Amino acid sequence: MKMLISYFFALLLLPSLVFSVHDSPVFNVLDYGAVGDGLADSTNAFNKTWEATCSSSSSSPTMYVPFGNTFLIHPLKLSGPCSSPGITIEINGNIVAPIEPSEWTCLTTHCDKWIYIKHVNGLTVRGSGTINGRGHKWWDVNDRRKPTAFDISHSQNISVSGLRFKDNPHVHFHIEDSESATVSNITIDAPAKSPNTDGIHLSSSRDVSINHCRIGTGDDCISIVDGCSNLKISNIICGPGHGISIGSLGKHGSNDTVENVLVSDVVFIKSTNGARIKTWQGGQGYAKNIIFERILSQDSHNPIIIDQFYCDHENCIEQDLAVQVSGITFRQILGTSQGEFAVKLDCSAKVPCTGILMEDIYIRSGTKREAKSYINSAHGFVKGQNLPEIRL
Repeated sequence: MKMLISYFFALLLLPSLVFSVHDSPVFNVLDYGAVGDGLADSTNAFNKTWEATCSSSSSSPTMYVPFGNTFLIHPLKLSGPCSSPGITIEINGNIVAPIEPSEWTCLTTHCDKWIYIKHVNGLTVRGSGTINGRGHKWWDVNDRRKPTAFDISHSQNISVSGLRFKDNPHVHFHIEDSESATVSNITIDAPAKSPNTDGIHLSSSRDVSINHCRIGTGDDCISIVDGCSNLKISNIICGPGHGISIGSLGKHGSNDTVENVLVSDVVFIKSTNGARIKTWQGGQGYAKNIIFERILSQDSHNPIIIDQFYCDHENCIEQDLAVQVSGITFRQILGTSQGEFAVKLDCSAKVPCTGILMEDIYIRSGTKREAKSYINSAHGFVKGQNLPEIRL
């Protein structure tokens, strides 16, 4: 009996492994030296925990960040491919970044990513924890080092759910060069005046679903740029923020493409924009087969906007080339607008917007002014309700 008890306690002391009947080991960051006091640097412990998780031959190993702890992390790269076909990162504790930009220990000369996951297929990231970049001092830094908080790239079959992202220095969550991803039930929270803090940013990714998320930030709630296709975005609350944006596309003459996007069942609350497409003059490529439907605007400034003359902090000149915008549907969009134009379709005379469908639009002014529309070189059809009056 004494030998059996000794054997049992020896198992408990083995670092990080908690066995289940399904052989699903759990690798706890505390067992690899992480200190959850929010002060001690736990980056190395997270690296060691990841190495153990990723090298496990189990069918579903888990890297575990426990509840009730706050872990200080410098830029961290979690690379695959891993031995298992399915990897879980469960974050129930909180992760924080150094407060001062000068204190960050970066992986390269640039702090362009904070938590970076690459080449990990079958990835599940879940939990109730918060990823807090404490970015207030970064927002005053005018350089290119501002890090994206959470970046998943070159991966397939991804699921991210339950987490909270708060006050990150730059983009909160980026999915790039990936496919077959689901993002659900996450919360993103940053002040309206936090610059370039996009909530969820998608680039060069396809077959992505984003649903049941609450996003308030200082830039686009969701931004979709070059190389994205087959996206479904639904049940989103956005505000503050710059809306759900296709683009920007075509900057500095680039050839950018986005296609097959469905955005539905969204509430915009006092956001700068709502359903938005933005492209630069002189660009090439296309934005096509895009649907915005069943949307409520609560005092957004531009509830519906296509802007083919987008120019952000640069000296722009009028050019003949433009990203082609076609096959765009705005359907069942209602509510109130605080801006001069509830509907603004500002397209290029050289490369006009075509195949535009406006169906059942009912947007009143949230001020004493009358709701207006502005239509320039946009062609298509209007059906159903039509307020403000729209002529294509």
